[in-house]
Amino acid sequence: MRKRTSKPAGGAEKIRKRSIFLTARAFRYYMLIIIGYIVLYPLLFMISTALKSNDALLDVTYAWLPRYLTGEWFSIAYDSLNFVAALQRTLTLQILSALVEVFSCAVAAYGFARFRFRGRSVAMFFLILSLLIPTSLYSMSLSVNYRQLDVVGILGLFDRLTGIDLRLNIFNTNWTFWLPSLLGVGVRSGMLIYIYIQFFAGLPRELEDAAYVDGAGPLKTFFRIALPSSSVVIVTVTVLSVIWHWNETALSSLCFLTDDWPLSVAMANIFQTLQQQGHWMGSGPETPSIVFASILFFVMIPLVLYLILQRRFIKSIDRVGITG
Repeated sequence: MRKRTSKPAGGAEKIRKRSIFLTARAFRYYMLIIIGYIVLYPLLFMISTALKSNDALLDVTYAWLPRYLTGEWFSIAYDSLNFVAALQRTLTLQILSALVEVFSCAVAAYGFARFRFRGRSVAMFFLILSLLIPTSLYSMSLSVNYRQLDVVGILGLFDRLTGIDLRLNIFNTNWTFWLPSLLGVGVRSGMLIYIYIQFFAGLPRELEDAAYVDGAGPLKTFFRIALPSSSVVIVTVTVLSVIWHWNETALSSLCFLTDDWPLSVAMANIFQTLQQQGHWMGSGPETPSIVFASILFFVMIPLVLYLILQRRFIKSIDRVGITG
């Protein structure tokens, strides 16, 4: 009689591994859904509330999908923010400063990463110190300096000796943003320089040595070798610089006395604006709807920018080595 052969054990092992794989994948998707809901909950709540009409705001039976929709709150928020003028102001003042800062910080960081000069350790100390000191700590002195712009007191000494005041007053002008960005000392420029330094320190020196052999100087090497090889870190720095400038309110509120505010300051003053325009509802249910509509106007452009650059930004973060 022929003996029956048992099935190989490899089949059971394959089924076990397949089960573990499917269970792990299901658990991963489960956790991603939970985390995604936690992250998206504020945005979804704002959209739902901003679209509710007066009747829907008082209807507790429909929390997320209101029965009655309206665009009235968006219209009020649009007028209260003076959206078009504020957006133009933001683009010409803050976003332009952010793009200028991306380039100026790259120049400063390349000098730190590739050259050994006298006082480099002291300069690095002040660079790290700039990351720790908030703007509010030196805001008053910054305001005074913008009213009487001087270079280490030389122009002030010239004024005392000759009576001719050559100090410039850039207070309440666009140069309060443009000039610091041009000199690499703008909004959180220390962090941007530090990110650049990390990247430039990892570039192969052989590329620059080859350029030096061909007769290229430091500037030509920077523009021909270092900068074209920095597309990865430039994406990271550009996104961070644009977002930081977009959200900046302290410098705008400090150095501008007119009502020609950028979006960040207009958003910060939304309650006062609504009260002045007669749209202030006190503790009524309409107030959160108007505020949420204003917030959606404010975050719309940075959110779209991030969605477009999301993949490259995540890859650049991984390449640059930013942690924490």
